[in-house]
Amino acid sequence: MKVDAIVEAMRIPGVFLLDREMDADHNRCVITLVGERESIQEAVIRGAGKAAELIDLTQHKGAHPRMGATDVVPFIPIEGVTLEDCVAMARHVGAEIARRYQIPIYLYEAAATSPERQNLENVRRGQFEGLRDEIATNPTRKPDFGEPRIHPTAGATIVGARKFLIAYNIFLSSSDVDVAKKVAKAVRFSSGGLRFVKAAGFLVRGVAQVSMNLTDFEQTPIHRVFELVRR
Repeated sequence: MKVDAIVEAMRIPGVFLLDREMDADHNRCVITLVGERESIQEAVIRGAGKAAELIDLTQHKGAHPRMGATDVVPFIPIEGVTLEDCVAMARHVGAEIARRYQIPIYLYEAAATSPERQNLENVRRGQFEGLRDEIATNPTRKPDFGEPRIHPTAGATIVGARKFLIAYNIFLSSSDVDVAKKVAKAVRFSSGGLRFVKAAGFLVRGVAQVSMNLTDFEQTPIHRVFELVRR
């Protein structure tokens, strides 16, 4: 399995696999690692290289937006490290992925080089296909590392640093994905909803789902989000 090979590529001393989650509808795998600074940087770089070797985005379909075979790499401070340290790590890893594998890199969240690139959805606008058409001609799509030329099969990778994020999905008692999309628009911050909430509507296993990222659960707690979705 491709995911097995990617995980294996990241097995180096000082790095521990906490979780791996695969969703067929989203066609997306989330791999969670913890480790010391130097070793986890190298693990991520190697994992991105293996993903580029095995995943062809020209043949990839899924409900979740994506821009790269390795789509998003966030560094999160746990203990004995600051958010600023994670920014430095993100920039090192981004530069190395671009150098070793010729994959253009975009920095986001705390590592972003401009305010408009802080939000992931802004960076990933148009996804793989849209970026492929714009990267060489639109100055606003110029990568932070690497040439303004998309990797033909692995796309581009987004690397950054942020606080803990909670991925929170609520299924609705409906198979109408338009309902989920309207609810998502009502609850997400970018269209007038709750601060620190990002949301989209998907059809997952035949059921409408409001799929959310809560970027600061201390300031916008889960129960407030649930109540707004329910209402």
